[in-house]
Amino acid sequence: MASKIFMPTPNMKLVTFSVERRPQQVFGKVCNLPKKSTETSSSPSRSQQAPLISSAANSMAARPANYKLVAKITSSMLAHFWREVQGFHNWENLIEPLHPLLQQEIIRYGEFVTACYKAFDLQPTSKRYLNCKYGKKSLLREVGMDNSGYEVTKYIYATPDINIPIQNGDSCGRWIGYVAVSDDDSVRRLGRRDIVVTFRGTVTNPEWIANLMSSLTQARLDPHNPRPDVKVESGFLSLYTSDESDNKFGLGSCREQLLSEVSRLINKYKGETLSITLAGHSMGSSLAILLAYDISELGLNRSTDSSIVPVTVFSYGGPRVGNSGFKKRCEELGVKVLRIVNVNDPITKLPGVVFNENFRVLMGGRYEFPWSCSCYAHIGVELVLDFFNMQNPSCVHDLETYISLLRCPNNRVDDINNERDGLDFLSRARDLLSLSAQNFNMIPWRNAAGNMMMNLVQSQRT
Repeated sequence: MASKIFMPTPNMKLVTFSVERRPQQVFGKVCNLPKKSTETSSSPSRSQQAPLISSAANSMAARPANYKLVAKITSSMLAHFWREVQGFHNWENLIEPLHPLLQQEIIRYGEFVTACYKAFDLQPTSKRYLNCKYGKKSLLREVGMDNSGYEVTKYIYATPDINIPIQNGDSCGRWIGYVAVSDDDSVRRLGRRDIVVTFRGTVTNPEWIANLMSSLTQARLDPHNPRPDVKVESGFLSLYTSDESDNKFGLGSCREQLLSEVSRLINKYKGETLSITLAGHSMGSSLAILLAYDISELGLNRSTDSSIVPVTVFSYGGPRVGNSGFKKRCEELGVKVLRIVNVNDPITKLPGVVFNENFRVLMGGRYEFPWSCSCYAHIGVELVLDFFNMQNPSCVHDLETYISLLRCPNNRVDDINNERDGLDFLSRARDLLSLSAQNFNMIPWRNAAGNMMMNLVQSQRT
């Protein structure tokens, strides 16, 4: 079972309550909830830097007014403690209370994912419809991240193997994210050369259908060792591995694009200290976890001198990806996953609402059901938030709300929604799906998905 750790809110009058009976008045804030489980993944004991990290965390909690000062101090610490922040010790003692250095990095990688949404073109009349609006050199600048210290090196496209009509030409490949690498100036600040891969969440009709394909299938990503016990959700695997081989000018699979670029960057910066950071929201977090497993299983992060490039996933509102065999193998390979979830977000309960890690064992885990290999399981450590807005229930899965509450935990969700500028991306995507449904006979799929989501949201509140 994945470790679950709840995020405390500094200098806030906290309300603690059981998950089963949550009072209605606390919907709009990040709350300090009791832990469901004290189980954590095994990790090596921490070294002498622990007191320094704990001291900074206590300073942050005691003097929130000095946030900018603390942020500046923690930034200078990153070069020395980046392995801790990347999960080398499974984030032990960094989440409860949430250390400001880790908080800063969660927000930073979340902004890289937000850039995917801001740059995704949802204008049907545009020549770049359902693709990125900007070129690689200008992307981060156009979305307000020109000082990020990273350079975009490649765009990534996914081709879901779903046989339905789609818009905008013969190719069904859609822009799903990008690969970026830290520049020379950032290397000194970060303490290593960081390769980042980010993925947006579900938007197009084929992606929504792929998300509904809730059945486990063997991953078989390593041709030399298929590992039949390692199974993943078939829709996510389709998005990751499908290509346009029938089209002369079609795209290669999302997997081929990613492995090729990551391998190229690792080889280019061979000899430097490297890290591979994968970040995604919703469906994008599933692709990030599949890529992390793939890189590690194939050994692309292992050099000839036996050194290993750490692979870390920051998952925002992500669903389950595979079964217990997949979870176990990821842990064996050293894949680190930090899952940032809203306790009210139904997407984080899927797939496997019933058949999951809580259903596969009996009597405290001493006995395992025969069907345990067919149960979904979450991977890694959880940082749990709790927010809800009765006027806007969709906020429970909104990435910008996640990040805004992490940045300012005392804010109310309705205040955050009022302050957000520009047109809401998810609302535009929902309108797009509604129009598309009328043309492509997608109404049954859309209604089924919508009803399921609303029922799950309501079930969280009762």
